[in-house]
Amino acid sequence: MDFIKLAEERFSVRKFSDRPVEQDKLKLILKAGQIAPTACNNQPQRVYVLQSHEALKKLQKCKKSHFGETLAILICADTKACWKREYDEKTSGEIDAAIVTTHMMLAAQELGIGSTWVMHFDPEAVRAEFEIPDYEEPVSLLVMGYAATDAKPSALHVQKKDLKETVKVL
Repeated sequence: MDFIKLAEERFSVRKFSDRPVEQDKLKLILKAGQIAPTACNNQPQRVYVLQSHEALKKLQKCKKSHFGETLAILICADTKACWKREYDEKTSGEIDAAIVTTHMMLAAQELGIGSTWVMHFDPEAVRAEFEIPDYEEPVSLLVMGYAATDAKPSALHVQKKDLKETVKVL
């Protein structure tokens, strides 16, 4: 599939089947995150795979949205491993974690696995439930699985602003 078609067809799945994601596909998704570019190749991402019944049950305490996912991937940024911009001390952690998340999300789509990028979660609850160290910042959460047969994109999925509204050519 070409990239634009892949990106256009991907949507936030809000209803999953109970079919588990195969381990070989999970490994490919994780590999996509591993090869994602990060600032100075510091690779500050810390990836937690949540797939056991117990882990998914704990996750439900940390977020309000529940889609029946069979897998979730929590992406954190190790603040001790981030690159820091000298001009203003901005660290790369959140950006690096977002790039890693995007790579995994699109790899999942290519493999026929649906996902939803969840940012609406309680980071302190995540820290407590999964014993995340203080120096790791929970950045994003990908809930994943095979889409239910009646899953469909939200009406907002196809609404895109004109490029003239978001791009400035200098």
